[in-house]
Formats: sequence, C-alpha cells, structure tokens
Amino acid sequence: MTQEFNHQESIRRAAMAEKELMEFYERAAQITTDPAARQVFETLAMEEREHAGRFYGLYSGGDQGDFDKFINSPAHSRSVMMHQLEQLIDEQVDERGAMEIALREEESLAKSLQFTAARLIDPVSRLVFEQMAKETHEHYLIIESEYARLMRMVHETDIDTYVRE
Repeated sequence: MTQEFNHQESIRRAAMAEKELMEFYERAAQITTDPAARQVFETLAMEEREHAGRFYGLYSGGDQGDFDKFINSPAHSRSVMMHQLEQLIDEQVDERGAMEIALREEESLAKSLQFTAARLIDPVSRLVFEQMAKETHEHYLIIESEYARLMRMVHETDIDTYVRE
C-alpha cells in the first residue's frame, strides 16, 4: 500500500507541477512585450495544461474533483517560481528574467520526472513520466532558443553564417 500511495502521490505532485508551470507561463505571457516571446509563453502554457491533464488522468485520489475544477482552481500557495516572477515584475524586469526562471524550472522538472520514471513499477505510469520528461526537455530547448534570440545571441539556425572554416 505504501508503494501505491507513493505512486499516486508522485502523480498528484507531477500534475500540480505542470499546473504551476501553466500558471507561470500564463502570467509571463501577460507581462511580455515581445510578440514572439509572448507566443512562446502562451504555447508553453497550453502544453503544460495538456501535461497536467495526462497526469491527472492517471491520478486516482479523487480529492481534486474533475480536471476542469482542478486546473481552474487557484493555487493553494504561491510557487517559488511565481514568487520570483512577481519580484521581477515589481522590479520592472522584462521577459528575459521570466525566461531565466523558466529555464531553471524546466530543467529541474525534467530531472524530477526522469528520477520518478526510473522508480515506477507500473509500465503505463512510467511511460507517461518518461514522455513528460522528454517533452519538458523540449520545452527547455524552446525557451533556450527564444532566450538566445532575445539576448541577440547567435541563433542555432544562423550558426553556418557565423562559423568560418
């Protein structure tokens, strides 16, 4: 029973982490002035909603109500990343700061999902966690690319232009 509780608790926490990221990206999109960066945040918010739904579909705790109620309910507490974003807003920092937070959070979440996946016995849950870890890493790469663009760094699509033999 303890293992099943831990399994269900892992799924609940994963769904909550995805929900928190969704809320973070929605708020980041609101403060972002760069249209391309705003679109990245909006797209990531939609994808995090989908991720939360996948985890929520595995959760059998029943204490959160249906998915719509869960996803639309206000967060119980302000996450660290949301607190950091609000501090940036107070300091009038632009979307680059939000992207820096997002990079750290996506990297941390990917590691956590991989760690959990490696310890799950249920093959369906393990596959979901592995897929989410992969998609979370892809989010990291999207944010990294957009961050490079905002910082006017050489973009990976332009590398041939700048590399000389």
